Amino acid sequence: MEPENQTRVAEFLLLGLSEDPELQPVLFGLLLTMYLLTVLGNLLIVLAVSSDSHLHTPMYFLLSKLSIVEICCTSTVIPKMLLNIQTESKAITYAGCLAQAYFFLVFICMGNLLLTVMAYDRYVAICHPPHYTVIMNPHLCVQLVLICQLISIVDALLHSLMVLCLSFCNQFKIPHFFCELTQILQLTCSDTLINNIVLYLIIILVGIGPFSGIIFSYTRIVASILRIPSTGGKYKAFSTCGSHLSVVSLFYGICIGVYLGTAITDSPRKIAVASVMYTVVTLMLNPFVYSLRNKDMKGALRKLTLGTLSFS
Repeated sequence: MEPENQTRVAEFLLLGLSEDPELQPVLFGLLLTMYLLTVLGNLLIVLAVSSDSHLHTPMYFLLSKLSIVEICCTSTVIPKMLLNIQTESKAITYAGCLAQAYFFLVFICMGNLLLTVMAYDRYVAICHPPHYTVIMNPHLCVQLVLICQLISIVDALLHSLMVLCLSFCNQFKIPHFFCELTQILQLTCSDTLINNIVLYLIIILVGIGPFSGIIFSYTRIVASILRIPSTGGKYKAFSTCGSHLSVVSLFYGICIGVYLGTAITDSPRKIAVASVMYTVVTLMLNPFVYSLRNKDMKGALRKLTLGTLSFS
């Protein structure tokens, strides 16, 4: 089969989660509800952190940035999917597909790196409390966020530029609900050896690397907590990182579960359904984990709610 030059590709077709017409209204309602909960939950965290002076600390500064990233990440994927369901169209332009893949890579990578920075913040707070304010100063926090952003942009840009060099055959159907990089690579007629090598190298660098950093941080944190003589002191120290540990466990647990699940199944539909877990469900649950397990956040949200009601 002669490959068709990639510049002549007009659009791809996103097959979505199901082609059953009867399921489309259910999927639309379910996804819209989860999307609104994700945006509202993360937006409330951002507003609570910005409005409450008690939360103007490195930990909550990083949390607010993570919430913004999660809003952007889910907004990259879900609105287009909802539009396709509503209009009964599966089409996405070539440029739109690459743009979606690019921004999804940026935000998912940045979220992963921010979780690592937050683990480092908890490590400094628990293992080096006298020097915490000196080490985690506002200048360093801003620098760390900018570094995370720069790494994410370079990562996504590298993948996107390499995809631009590929040619595609006559098969433009993507068995997924968004333009995921691996799904795009499966459609090409070109040799993807270099793309796959770069993909796995970057997974090691910005995936396994940060995860190893988180494991190292919590190993030191646990060792430091165990040296605290009182039970109350141990509980207080652990409670400061409980929410972050829950989010990290949720994110990496689901990602590993999805990866193992896709490794043992050849069904594209099952892979797409599994991907919903880390692209939608995890981002929706994170705000609830932070708000329900954190007294300071619950207090700030209560003040924000009361202030909004009194103003209205």
